[in-house]
Amino acid sequence: MSSASPEPPRLAVDGLAYGYDRRVLQEDLTFAVAPGEVLCVIGGSGCGKSTLLRVLTGLLPPLAGTVGIDGQDFWAADATEREALIRRFGMMYQGGALWTSMTLAENVEMPLALYTGLDPRGAAAVAAYKLALVGLAGFEDFLPAAISGGMAKRAAIARAMALDPSILFLDEPSAGLDPVTSHRLDDLILDLRRTLSMSFVIVTHELASIFRIADRVVYLDAGTHTMTAIGPPKQLLAESRDADLVAFLSGGESGGAAGAAR
Repeated sequence: MSSASPEPPRLAVDGLAYGYDRRVLQEDLTFAVAPGEVLCVIGGSGCGKSTLLRVLTGLLPPLAGTVGIDGQDFWAADATEREALIRRFGMMYQGGALWTSMTLAENVEMPLALYTGLDPRGAAAVAAYKLALVGLAGFEDFLPAAISGGMAKRAAIARAMALDPSILFLDEPSAGLDPVTSHRLDDLILDLRRTLSMSFVIVTHELASIFRIADRVVYLDAGTHTMTAIGPPKQLLAESRDADLVAFLSGGESGGAAGAAR
């Protein structure tokens, strides 16, 4: 009996190049994200990590290459097809980017109002469920200003999950959080991956999180303007001969964070 074929990747990037005007930030990027995988995008400041998320989520067209979402070429799709593909992923921006004049429930309900035919009662029920998934049951009527930074990040993840996406893109989710709150956010990501079989693409520079949650990392090099490594972070740290990558994963001059994670 032949074994079942593996599931296709949630995200497939092939020969991707992107930048602004005539400035190329990165080129020749090729990688895939499997169902249930956590991939962290790492690299030095200014290498184009957050810009990559803009390309992957439809906010910035690439200069070359393709972005496949569940087997469909996002940038080659027509407007109707692209709108359907947008529903298959969610995005959490730096700082959360919650609408400050809306309650947490209203923030989560907004994508539902834009992309579904749910009535207000149905949307409210979905919002309450998504907030409960991230540990915010009972906070539906709170405004963002009334909650902590860690809670705001959780609420932003709940909003990103509003449409039941198969993949979540997170931009620096732990930025500005204390180590304990950051650790709890890592736990949430792992729980969602385990319970919902959700895939994650996470831009981060937090070494403790990288070594704790990433199945693999892709390293974007600012000097060569391309990816120079992809693989499990512990393996790359142990085996890579790329001095810049090893310095990044070992914490550079700040020392010991990666070593403590091993």
